[in-house]
Amino acid sequence: MGGAPALQSLPESLIAEAELPDPFPRNPIGLGMGAPTLLAYGTERQLDRHLRPLFTGEEVWCQLFSEPGAGSDVAGLATRARATDDGWLVNGQKVWTSFAHIARFGMLLARTDPGVPKHKGLTYFIVDMHALGVRPRPLVQMTGDAEFNEVFFTNVHVPADAVLGKVGEGWAVATATLMHERVALGGLTPPRGSGPIAAAVDAWRDRDPDGDQPLDDLMRLWVDSEALRLVNIRAAQLREAGVPGPQGSIGKLLGAELNQRTYGFAAELLGLEALLFPGGYDAEHRPNGRRTLDSTQRASLRSLANTIEGGTAEVMRNILAERVLKLPPEPRMDNRVPWSEVASGKVVC
Repeated sequence: MGGAPALQSLPESLIAEAELPDPFPRNPIGLGMGAPTLLAYGTERQLDRHLRPLFTGEEVWCQLFSEPGAGSDVAGLATRARATDDGWLVNGQKVWTSFAHIARFGMLLARTDPGVPKHKGLTYFIVDMHALGVRPRPLVQMTGDAEFNEVFFTNVHVPADAVLGKVGEGWAVATATLMHERVALGGLTPPRGSGPIAAAVDAWRDRDPDGDQPLDDLMRLWVDSEALRLVNIRAAQLREAGVPGPQGSIGKLLGAELNQRTYGFAAELLGLEALLFPGGYDAEHRPNGRRTLDSTQRASLRSLANTIEGGTAEVMRNILAERVLKLPPEPRMDNRVPWSEVASGKVVC
């Protein structure tokens, strides 16, 4: 386990030498979250079945945690998995599930025992997204994209050997997945001067070619971008020892808020042009296809999701306060009573 991150540099270098496309954009959730969780908790059979097609991008993965009534409080989820003679029967609804419409497998967290406190009655499953009763429905964003979905489960059969970890101990597995998610979302280390800050610099040069405007705001963004890059390099070195810790929330939080400030700066330089997508709009008034994917206009709109997806900025601050700085946690009354009593309204929290 500890050597896996170090060994990853070998296939990455071979892919680069062959000038092949980076596999991460094709399957970011599978590579950033699914594979590390499988390595930590999967059986030999699960590893043999899933790792190779996951890495090659033949089988895209998605994460099925959030629900309409359980977003930041994932442990409060209501999707149920009931035991049968040959596995489990799943019913419920998930939402904000990126890539569910193209995914082959999903990481599903479901409630298997409602009679215990919410964190203790959960089980983690590898679910076949092509199984009978699984129905994803794409949700259109203000960028015109539909990259995430709501997903409905109606009497979906999940085999007994699709449990990842142990029955009733899904919260520990889910926590590992979430730690990897925050590293995947906030821990990328692009070359100096690339990424969002490059878009801001380009916008500044295009709008102020003579350099008459003050550089203060742009330089602050540049310094913050470089500081974040160095933080992520240090985090990458630390996680080579194994499963990342709560420190991964630092890069995720800083990166999300910096993206918004950087693209906001670039959009402000564009002026009224920031309200228009290059390439125009289709008959349904949506931005026209791939011509807009790399535009500053799209990026500035998409960045608004950064402080929500993968754990809100508020959740990241709570994690850092409680688990890194060791500050007193917020009072949580529902952690000590059966989930069924909370869900039925018998316990008011």
